[in-house]
Amino acid sequence: MSERFLVTGALGCIGSWAVKRLLGEGVAVSTYDLPGSRHRLELILDDAQLAKLNMISGDVTDFEQFEKAVVDNGITHILHLAALQVPFVRADPVRGMRVNAVGTTILFETARRHAAQVQGIAYASSAGVYGPPERYPTGPLANDAPHDPTNLYGVTKQANEGTARIYWLESKVRSVGIRPYVVYGPGRDQGMTSTPTKAMLAAAVGRPYKISFGGTVVYHHADDAAEMFIRAARSLQPGAEVYNLGGNTASMGQIVAAIDAAAPDMAGKITFEPIQLATPTEIDESMLVRALGPSRWRPLVDGVRQTIEHFRQASAAGKVSVDQILAT
Repeated sequence: MSERFLVTGALGCIGSWAVKRLLGEGVAVSTYDLPGSRHRLELILDDAQLAKLNMISGDVTDFEQFEKAVVDNGITHILHLAALQVPFVRADPVRGMRVNAVGTTILFETARRHAAQVQGIAYASSAGVYGPPERYPTGPLANDAPHDPTNLYGVTKQANEGTARIYWLESKVRSVGIRPYVVYGPGRDQGMTSTPTKAMLAAAVGRPYKISFGGTVVYHHADDAAEMFIRAARSLQPGAEVYNLGGNTASMGQIVAAIDAAAPDMAGKITFEPIQLATPTEIDESMLVRALGPSRWRPLVDGVRQTIEHFRQASAAGKVSVDQILAT
C-alpha cells in the first residue's frame, strides 16, 4: 500500500514543516484541523505545494468525523501534532484536556479499529512532562527520568504517553511519541517558548525585541523536528516508546549572539529576561538515535540565519503579519 499521511495540527509550526517535507517526497498528504488561518502553511509552502494538499476541516475531539477522515482517505500514517499549548490550556483547562487528551484517545481508538490500514503513528508529547532542573541529577536528562509536570499542559502530555502504552498492551497499536523542547523557526509564532523566534522576526525587519526568558535550553529547528516525526511514523517498530528529542543546547546569550551575527545592524537591540525555564537544561537523545538513526540537527547559527533570511523574504513579499505576531 502506498503511503497516505494525515497530519493533525498542520496549521501549526511543526505540522507545516512536516507537510512541506512530505510533499517534497511526492507523498499524498491530508491535513486535519479546525477552520483557521493558513498563514504558517503559506509562509512555508509555495502555491504549487498548497494546491497539492487535501485539507480537511475537522475537530480532533469529534470521533465520527476523525474516523471518517482516516477511512475515506485511506490514511496509512498519522502525524498527530494537534494540541493546545501551555497558555491556552491554562486559560481554558477543560477545553485543553478535551483537545490534548481526549483528541489523542480518539486517534488511538481509530487506529485500533482500522489496524489493517493504519500502519504508523507518531505523536507529539513534550519535555513538559518533566519537572524543574533541580528535580534531576546533573547532566543530560535521561529518557526514563521521572515525570513531574508543572502545568496542566504537561499533565495532558503525560496522559497521552500512558494512553499510547495501554493501546499497545491491550490492542497492539504501535506508536512512537516524541518529546520536543524549544522549537524555533518560521511558523513558530505562539506558545510560551515562541519568543526567541519572534526576536528573529523582529531582527529581520529591524525592530528591537525582548525575549521573555533566558537560561539554557535545548532548541530544535522546526524542519529538523518535522523530519524526526516523519521517521518515527515510518519506523513501524513494535511497542509504544516515547523519546526525548535532542538538538542544540544553548544559552539565551548564544541565541542573541546568533541573531546579532545574522543581523549585525540589530546588535544590542535584541535582549532577554534572565529567567530560566522550569525544565531541564540538557537532553539525552541516545534512545531516539538507537531507534530511528542519527539525528541531523543543523548548527544553531545556521538555523537562526536561515530563519531571519526566511522572514526577510516573507516580509518583503507580504507573507508575514509582523505587527500581529510581535504584539502577542
